[in-house]
Amino acid sequence: MATEGSPRTDISTDGDTDEKSRRPDRGQLALTMASDSSDRSKDKTDQKTLRRLAQNREAARKSRLRKKAYVQQLESSRLKLTQLEQELQRARQQGIFISSSGDQTHSMSGNGAMAFDVEYARWLEDHNRQLNELRSAVNSHASDPELRIVVDGILVHYDELFRLKGNAAKADVFHLLSGMWKTPAERCFLWLGGFRSSELLKLLVNQLEPLTEQQLVGITNLQQSSQQAEDALSQGMEALQQSLAETLSSGALGSSGSSGNVANYMGQMAMAMGKLGTLEGFIRQADNLRQQTLQQMHRILTTRQSARALLAIHDYFSRLRALSSLWLARPRE
Repeated sequence: MATEGSPRTDISTDGDTDEKSRRPDRGQLALTMASDSSDRSKDKTDQKTLRRLAQNREAARKSRLRKKAYVQQLESSRLKLTQLEQELQRARQQGIFISSSGDQTHSMSGNGAMAFDVEYARWLEDHNRQLNELRSAVNSHASDPELRIVVDGILVHYDELFRLKGNAAKADVFHLLSGMWKTPAERCFLWLGGFRSSELLKLLVNQLEPLTEQQLVGITNLQQSSQQAEDALSQGMEALQQSLAETLSSGALGSSGSSGNVANYMGQMAMAMGKLGTLEGFIRQADNLRQQTLQQMHRILTTRQSARALLAIHDYFSRLRALSSLWLARPRE
């Protein structure tokens, strides 16, 4: 019996060995899986590293742009300070005092118009420099973030002009209304101390093509709302002028010069002075409309379109000033 069992035992052992040899080794399988997992983990780590490097490069680029803008701002401030010191010196020689707070311009001789003219000349010089910088950026195909820095700076500079005009309106509103701080050709198109927003938008539409349908609708709506606001202000000015004419023409001082007539005259002049006080409000509302129109236009347009619009506005007024110079220099018989 023992002899017969031996072959069966040998055969069973050989079969088990063959079956084990055909099955994969568990240790080897574990190493393979661990290797695959390590490769996937390495790939994820590499992707994270690449993303982090890209983020670092973008952050560094933005930091360089901010640093460049800051340096330009410092240089601009230095130039403005130098120019302002020179203008202050000239103003003192002419008998003008400009308050150091910058909140309001005064004249020792009572001529606030001259003080405003000095400030406006400085503003115009800075404005021309900023527009030349913008033109260079556009021509050199600067990136949108770089253009946005220059465009935003120009819009802020326009805000400074409206602040100066607000102060000037308190000192001498008639000077702003007359437009004597502008060239003769500019005065032909003057409306309440400045440009008509609606007319300017009409000029810009053709120069900003192609516009999307949404942009075209936005510009059209802005032009119409500006026109309506301008019409309302113009009607208000006409009503004020009519009221002033009626006040000044009624109850004129008689030849006898009686005390009653004098009192009546002084009372009506006081009424006229009170009505003239509303002129400052009209100027302020007109400038507010111009300021809001520029800001709304900037929101509707892309950065590059806004840059083109500001350049078109600058070129238009530059040509008006050049036309004035040519007209004044024309040969006369």
